[in-house]
Amino acid sequence: MKKIFKLLVFIAIILVCIYVYKKYDIKTKILKMIYPIKYSEYVEKYSEEFGIDKFLVYSIIKAESNFNKDAKSKSGAVGLMQLMEKTAQEIDSGIKEQDLYNEETNIKIGIEYYSKLLKYYNNSLELSLVAYNAGIGTVDKWIEDGILKKDGSNIENVPYKETNNYVRKILKDYKIYKMVY
Repeated sequence: MKKIFKLLVFIAIILVCIYVYKKYDIKTKILKMIYPIKYSEYVEKYSEEFGIDKFLVYSIIKAESNFNKDAKSKSGAVGLMQLMEKTAQEIDSGIKEQDLYNEETNIKIGIEYYSKLLKYYNNSLELSLVAYNAGIGTVDKWIEDGILKKDGSNIENVPYKETNNYVRKILKDYKIYKMVY
């Protein structure tokens, strides 16, 4: 009799856990903590202005700085979207490195720069992401050498391990952002 009672209690606990999991959508709440929406006033404003999906921008920010506005890489890239001063000056010649720590400025310039890459690579999401990380000159050389196709359909061939992982991470995160939100 005790064994049956223990089994019934165990089944009841399992059923309660399933009910709580489904009713309160714990999976989505956990995913929203891992994949946050931050700086939305700037991301949404400039994503719309430059025609870039906001969830892609959140994915780039997550990969670049994990939403740390004060981030600075070993190579000198700064802010949320990890911009180099020289790259930012291609968009706005008056920009200085300290300006890139401002959330709105960094997001605006990062999105505008990415939109230019997207146009340059004929709307290839993959190639523009590779170029955002490795640089236009590097990507153009890989295309010229036959390592990458002009349509970006073989990004698994990206020779830099860091860039290869970077692009895969952003594409994975982008799918998750679209699913969760």
